[in-house]
Amino acid sequence: MGEHQESNGRFSSVAPAHLDETKHKTNASSHLPIRTNHQSADPDANSANNNDAKIKGESEEVPRVISYSHLVPEDGDVPEENNVSASRQTSAGSRRTDASPSDLTMNSEKESLLKMSSRQYYGGMTTPSSPQKSSILKASSNFGGHTSGHNPPSMPRVDCEAESASHGPPRARRPGRKERPHGAQSDASILSMFSPCGETTPVLAPNGLMLPPETHLLGSSRLAANAIHQASLRREGERDDCSSIGTMGTVRTARTLKEIEEEYLEKARTTFYNDAITFAEGTIPQSIVIAVVIGCVCGLVAYMYYSVLDYFLDMIWKELPNRFVVDKWPENTYVLWIPLITFTMSLFCGLSIYYLGEPGDLAYTIQCIHEKGYKGTHHILPMIAASQFTILAGASLGPEAPLVAICAATAGFISRKLFKQTNRNVVRKHTFMGMSGALAAFFGVPLGGSLFALEVASRFGIEYFEHLIESIFAGEVCVTVFRSLAGLPLEQIWKITPVRLGETEPYMILLGGSIGLLGAAVSFVWANFHWRLMDGFRALGLLDDENAYAVPRVLVAACGVVTIGMLVPQTMFWGEWEVGTIATLSPASDLPHVWPTTGLIGFEMTSWQSCLIVGCSKLVAISFTVAGGYRGGYIFPFFSAGAAFGRALCFVFPDLSPVLATLCFAAGINVAITRTALATSLILCFLAGEQFAVPAVLAASIVSLFATSYVPFIKSQLARSDIDYSLYYHKNREPKVQDSTRELHA
Repeated sequence: MGEHQESNGRFSSVAPAHLDETKHKTNASSHLPIRTNHQSADPDANSANNNDAKIKGESEEVPRVISYSHLVPEDGDVPEENNVSASRQTSAGSRRTDASPSDLTMNSEKESLLKMSSRQYYGGMTTPSSPQKSSILKASSNFGGHTSGHNPPSMPRVDCEAESASHGPPRARRPGRKERPHGAQSDASILSMFSPCGETTPVLAPNGLMLPPETHLLGSSRLAANAIHQASLRREGERDDCSSIGTMGTVRTARTLKEIEEEYLEKARTTFYNDAITFAEGTIPQSIVIAVVIGCVCGLVAYMYYSVLDYFLDMIWKELPNRFVVDKWPENTYVLWIPLITFTMSLFCGLSIYYLGEPGDLAYTIQCIHEKGYKGTHHILPMIAASQFTILAGASLGPEAPLVAICAATAGFISRKLFKQTNRNVVRKHTFMGMSGALAAFFGVPLGGSLFALEVASRFGIEYFEHLIESIFAGEVCVTVFRSLAGLPLEQIWKITPVRLGETEPYMILLGGSIGLLGAAVSFVWANFHWRLMDGFRALGLLDDENAYAVPRVLVAACGVVTIGMLVPQTMFWGEWEVGTIATLSPASDLPHVWPTTGLIGFEMTSWQSCLIVGCSKLVAISFTVAGGYRGGYIFPFFSAGAAFGRALCFVFPDLSPVLATLCFAAGINVAITRTALATSLILCFLAGEQFAVPAVLAASIVSLFATSYVPFIKSQLARSDIDYSLYYHKNREPKVQDSTRELHA
């Protein structure tokens, strides 16, 4: 432990060498106004104890204490010895005229320390709302005499510039408080420990401080309280009534800091074997087991979904036309098969939504992830029906988003019902496992699919980073199960050029970024067109929360889908296999799903104008499909549109590599809409078999992400409430490095 000495009435402590070599000094009277269990109210007794401590010198044991600079008791049932009951609080403007100078100094320094501690810890936390400001005033009343209304536990940041200049006039002690003997040395000490943000934070903690019930915890103290609370639940059989808010936020029973530290360190020293035996919530052994279960179940679900879809696609668009249309209808009427099937399947899609209920979509799934951590299972059946009919209709949405929603709901059910998990963030982790498994299985790209599930939940990169490894592992399990059952290898599915890229020149990275910027511009234009189309559907009275007009809405949208599909058959279906046809300028006869492939006018991609028509028509078809209430994913549809625009660039610039043009344009459009820069780059390059295109495609993705950072398409993509300040800089609210350093060494 550190070395302690007394000098001029001040008590100083030096943190352990492996933590901080800086000596922290503070006034002894600035200790928290909490009398410990072994501390006497008699000033003489305390002085005697302190003299004994001096005689013992370095033989005196100094307790090691976890950082609690950010611990603020909440108003409520607090032990009497803490003197923080609501009846003893005074208003923020009240002053004691009979207070002694020592009392004024003591309260002023206590208030200063509280503000300093909160400022250091909350350097990167959320913006304080008005209720949160009231909450900190309420919490501060336990130490400084403020009063305010009660609000949910949240401490806002403190303006360093305003606070460091002056802390205002000192506050008098509250009525009814027993006067603390001035100048008497207590056994409380200033200790230090690394805070969660990596800084050394001074800690004011009496040796026997009891944490009152309902004390709100953050950071390392929250971790300790969680471990202790879970252990107490197992011992006492209590029910965790805080499961709805995720991790524990309060201490359920009063404990000393030393007890908390000892139990927390004991938890930290546990072994893989011990965690496997206890199957403790959120531990690595538990995550491995649950990831395997979720991966296997979701792999089976994905296989069943894929098998049904593939069977009906082949039957409706291949077998039935050959049996009932070819050589039985006039050849010039073959094209009528497209509207016949599209309108029929669209009708079934609308009826399924009307009778089975709201299936949800990708945006709704993301919203559930943020708010609840899971998606309800009652959405599974409506999503299966609506998405299957959408794809069979030839609409421009694919099975990726439905599989995400279905597997997310399935994984959440497994977590909550089978494994009885109640912690929101743990359940959210398991939900991400299901989403990652679905995308990894569908794309056939384990890493890219898993990253996509995590990236798509936020607007700017992976924010639920703590779930990354377990989600990737679940994706590996799921793709193994799915591909094994389906008999599908993980392989290249697009061959854009006969010869692959053999290397990446530096200029290609700059070129990729430029093409990505073009893709971002195209997506911006498309998004504005889509919102205006949605306004048109709203003006027709087709948009409602109860899906009362689900059938007419989808039929109106089907008119646009059918018209575009008959004229430009390359725009039909979700585009997973159509990308290869578009990127290579293959004839329409190579289209894998639509029949007849020639469409109404025999459209072919032979010039930059025809490529531009395909790209624009595909985007319009996507917009009609989404606005009409169809259910599906638009990842591959955007890929196919980007491939068409990329080939148009190749006509304008003949020396431009078709691989770079198509993949970078596709990445630029998709990233601008889905905000998935890392996953999109991996998926595109893996499916195209072009490993040397990764730098250029990644540059296109990142440039597109930057260019469209302030125009998000999926509104439910929100920043995590605890790290939103990592995205946007606020000059007057961000802590200053020099301020924190000055106060740290004061």
